[in-house]
Amino acid sequence: MAKVAVLAGDGIGPEIMAEALKLLDKLGLDFQYAEADVGGAGIDNKGKALPEETVKVCKDSDAILFGAVGGPKWEKLPPEEQPERGALLPLRKMFDLYANLRPARIFPPLASASTLRPDIIEGGLDVLIVRELTSGIYFGDPKGIEEDQGYDMMRYRRGEIERIARVAFESALKRDKKVTSVDKANVLSTMVFWRRVVEDVHREYPKVELEHMYVDNASMQLVRNPRQFDVILAGNMFGDILSDEASMLTGSIGMLPSASLGDGGFGLYEPVHGSAPDIAGKGVANPLAQILSASMMLKYSFNLVEESERIESAVLKVLEDGYRTGDIMGVGCEQVNCSEMGDLVAERL
Repeated sequence: MAKVAVLAGDGIGPEIMAEALKLLDKLGLDFQYAEADVGGAGIDNKGKALPEETVKVCKDSDAILFGAVGGPKWEKLPPEEQPERGALLPLRKMFDLYANLRPARIFPPLASASTLRPDIIEGGLDVLIVRELTSGIYFGDPKGIEEDQGYDMMRYRRGEIERIARVAFESALKRDKKVTSVDKANVLSTMVFWRRVVEDVHREYPKVELEHMYVDNASMQLVRNPRQFDVILAGNMFGDILSDEASMLTGSIGMLPSASLGDGGFGLYEPVHGSAPDIAGKGVANPLAQILSASMMLKYSFNLVEESERIESAVLKVLEDGYRTGDIMGVGCEQVNCSEMGDLVAERL
């Protein structure tokens, strides 16, 4: 029996998590779920964003299904104790979840919800952003705040770049065989080194095309001509920014799932969006990113590819039938709430 740690978190986290579990139950999978506090809920109930009980649950599990953390209630805490920094970053580091996969895909029925002109996304959009997740400036040492300055160290070691580059090239082999490596090698020494190591790894993948692009140009090209991209490889900070930008091309950040993977199949799966405290408890959140994150979990941690594809097909069918939550509402569509959307996807399985 597979074990899944369920960390719903804060804000809309518990609402959307309920719909993802509804889908997994509908598939009749032999999963055992272990729920635990994380983020603000962990602070309120156990005194810290990542309680020891939660760490134990995660270590005893085969994968982590994560909701969302954070909110104004905890913003005055010291930065390292706040929900995201105190929970997500330690989880990624603890389990060495160095590869973050963020697909930015436009479901055809949602093309009109994109911020881009129809002619720019005509024919669909399917970009995979591969972000390095456990190194770079977010984890650099030293870092600190003094009276007259704040500072952060950006550092990448060869092995850290090599392994994330291989994830990007391996992913490209299963797609359109093109990797765009994003850096700032015209300014940052770290990025000059990044580019050299990526080129070294590329020699192992002669069937994959490699191009380099500065991050400022990449951010522009992502809205100017996103269909030129297949797999985007980026370091921690640049990947963070570009994946959020890409999310809006798809119509709503409420549609984007993500997977944070280590070696051996263990992973943490979460929607790209945050905890949205302004709509928490109102039942209007879009659960599709959480549902699609559960779909990614089936594929990457449990090799249940058919079941994963069934969920994606069910989501597409619901959208084709004209059902929408408020964030993706379009002309002539029928608006449904969070729970109703989960029911509709479950019915189409």
